[in-house]
Amino acid sequence: MATKFGFNIADATPGRRGPQRMVGLDSRPAHIRDVVHASLRRLGIEAIDLLYQHRVDPEVPIEDVVGTMADLVREGKVLHLGLSEPSAATLRRAHAVHPISAVQSEYSLWSREVEQTTLPTCVELGVGFVPYSPLGRGALTGKLPAPDQLASDDFRRGLPRFQADAWERNAALIATLTRMAEARGCTAAQLALAWVLAQGEYIVPIPGARRETHLRENVAAAEIALTPGELEEIGAAQDPSRVQGARYTAASLELVNR
Repeated sequence: MATKFGFNIADATPGRRGPQRMVGLDSRPAHIRDVVHASLRRLGIEAIDLLYQHRVDPEVPIEDVVGTMADLVREGKVLHLGLSEPSAATLRRAHAVHPISAVQSEYSLWSREVEQTTLPTCVELGVGFVPYSPLGRGALTGKLPAPDQLASDDFRRGLPRFQADAWERNAALIATLTRMAEARGCTAAQLALAWVLAQGEYIVPIPGARRETHLRENVAAAEIALTPGELEEIGAAQDPSRVQGARYTAASLELVNR
């Protein structure tokens, strides 16, 4: 069981849903404790297996944050600690206070920023890496409809990568991935996941799945063995420099790699 803390979550209203309810950061020790106790109560469990800081809060030193998380470990309320979207420098500072078990950041064929410093630091420190959105928020499945056909409250409608002008060019990359997958006898989603899995044994992606068929499809990707040549070919065909639009808005990007 994994959960997170780190955002101020506003009450749900007709005009505010999902990510729109995240109205600011809050990693004060008292808030961390409140969130953990509330999670334990709602989940009906005695301990959280993996507790993440959702985003690094520049107003609270990471040493104080991890110190509080470590106290919760000693109290038996949390078993392992994680960070989401930290910089390599922050990860080092955090790990010096208490061992960090996992880092969760976006990583896919289309988003590879973590390869620069985060992944090497995870390898050096023995930290597991948990890629979220390994399917490019559904784009790399090859099954996503045009962005203007998404639900009006779909989070992706506001992302640069899913705007009409960017999507037209990105669709060509998706078509290439789909053709490569068909030649390999698998789906585009499976090929994209197999590529991520092949980047290291310490990597455990968390693709979304709303249907059992999607879950089974995702699991089967772990059985696909790609050769070094195939990995290079797939990676080059989907090089992030060819992707139009950033993975987040400018405001959201300010919250990552801190």
